[in-house]
Amino acid sequence: MEKENTMKIYVADAEECKNIVDYFSNSSKFSVVGSAKNGNQVVKEVLQLKPDFLIMEVMLPEMDGFMVLDNLKKQMGNNLPKVIFVSHLSHSGFVSKAMKDGASYFMIKPISPENIEARIKDIVSSSAEHSVDRGLDEKISNIFISIGIPANIKGYQFLREAVKLAVEEPDIIGSITKKLYPTIAERFETSSSKVERGMRHAIEVAWNRGKIENINALFGLKIYNSNEKPTNGELIALIADKMLMEG
Repeated sequence: MEKENTMKIYVADAEECKNIVDYFSNSSKFSVVGSAKNGNQVVKEVLQLKPDFLIMEVMLPEMDGFMVLDNLKKQMGNNLPKVIFVSHLSHSGFVSKAMKDGASYFMIKPISPENIEARIKDIVSSSAEHSVDRGLDEKISNIFISIGIPANIKGYQFLREAVKLAVEEPDIIGSITKKLYPTIAERFETSSSKVERGMRHAIEVAWNRGKIENINALFGLKIYNSNEKPTNGELIALIADKMLMEG
């Protein structure tokens, strides 16, 4: 049911639909205007309801999420909702295709409605700033998923903010404990030590997933192996440098 002065959300996910709908239905900031479990219905109802956000599983029956997005792009043009893909699929090719096709985020399951809400707020915040910043968010998210850092852990958010800070102010890497950690801690209302530990945990998760070849391919060098992990500062600097070089 649509509430006044709220962001409209449409949910297309056979597996998590009820949890997501229930969560946002209890929010004063969002309205769930519809939901479906197959691609054909999603296209039909999104065209009619024109939501602000479409939360969509990649593997939908009748028409998969990529086909749904392609159909909506052709028919809605600039009125296309912001798309957040959710999926158990974590292959970097799916992530790259999603971003290339115009999705705002690609989230790897398991996820929580709270994490989805955080991503929506990120998108809204980015939209209120510059399109360059929004593009940077998407590039960083793409890299993190490619190297195996899941979006549902705190370290993901801490590392993303750190990379953005390092792009804006490269010298901050030289003051990681005195400036970078405290700045992020303040933004997330936590402590510098928790920021440091969260980042370290995120890197350990990525390395335990064994996607070292993705990491080396990303930077064009065989700089790491399964027994050698970068420090927080090293990984932040590598990704920030890549962002700066790509412009």
